[in-house]
Amino acid sequence: MFKKVILADDLVSINLGMLTVLDTLKIGQVETVQYCDDAFLRIKRAFQDQDPFDLLITDLSFKKDHRDQNYPSGESLIEALHAEYPELPIIVYSIEDRIQRVRKLLTQNGVNAYVCKGRRGLIELKEAIQAVYEQELYVSPQVAPALSKKTDLEIDDFDILVLKHLSLGLSQDQISQQLKNDGVSPNSLSTIEKRLNKLRIQFKANNAIHLVAIVKDLGLI
Repeated sequence: MFKKVILADDLVSINLGMLTVLDTLKIGQVETVQYCDDAFLRIKRAFQDQDPFDLLITDLSFKKDHRDQNYPSGESLIEALHAEYPELPIIVYSIEDRIQRVRKLLTQNGVNAYVCKGRRGLIELKEAIQAVYEQELYVSPQVAPALSKKTDLEIDDFDILVLKHLSLGLSQDQISQQLKNDGVSPNSLSTIEKRLNKLRIQFKANNAIHLVAIVKDLGLI
């Protein structure tokens, strides 16, 4: 079992729950932090001292306060660590359950397990730690579709952005103008029309309202 673990969560009560799980697994050396910057610095120092952590467990959302942060979220921390220390196993323990975001963390950011906070959260966290120790991927059942290879999940960040604007009630003309205002490219009206037509076909939506409802149900926006 892992011997040295670091926990990153800004809520003390959550850290206490995770500590209980780690104690049942007989993990003796555990450090807790409430800021992502602190997590990064401790992990970096541990690698420099040739006494690295075996595992990071982190939340995604951290409340902003008076302290400026290089890594204001768990996601930014994960991206930095994956780039610099790709061998470090990472488990996300978060209330976030949007499939597209979970899928990105698993497929692009090297996350080894994704556990949703909830009634079974600590039980699943224990299962996740054991799975990752055995070099297996673990995801909570409610976000398991993030592992699906079906084409209905094959949409990119631009699609997500267009869908978000659509969900706010913007017309195709307004979406095009908003993208131009934000400096996002492509941004032409014809591009927006083609993307939305593609998405309607892909998700078998009858109209724009139906499309927004479908992608919201899937947790894509």
